[in-house]
Amino acid sequence: MAERYQVTVDVHVILQRGDQILLCLREGTGYRDGWYCLPSGHLEEGETVVECAIREAHEEVGVVINPADLQPATVVHHLPPEGKPRVGMFFAASRWDGEVVNAEPHKCGRVDWVPADRLPDNTVPYTAAGIAAYLGGVGIDVHGWPELATR
Repeated sequence: MAERYQVTVDVHVILQRGDQILLCLREGTGYRDGWYCLPSGHLEEGETVVECAIREAHEEVGVVINPADLQPATVVHHLPPEGKPRVGMFFAASRWDGEVVNAEPHKCGRVDWVPADRLPDNTVPYTAAGIAAYLGGVGIDVHGWPELATR
């Protein structure tokens, strides 16, 4: 019997302050160092996507988000150049407790508030695709699948 298809689930948090969103500059990770991404991480076994979003926001930027303040933003089915598909669950929040800080300086060079509609050129393309889908009101999108791309 063939083994079922498995995919990595990534959870991204769009912290929004007016027309700005928070980005983290990757550093010392070995993947896309020098590029901006959202506070994000992989879903862990036994964890819901909501729990993961709350955990990642706290671990990476020191804020605590009430589940009621976390809204679904978009879902992106991503095919990276390496060829291992992923599903990105993007959530948005404009309310949280605590001050934003760089809580993982060993993985992050800095955190920056940037205009949501003018991301830095060095934003991870997968991250940029999720933010664009969110801003465009696209509930589900694909990224990196040339024959299926909606953009």
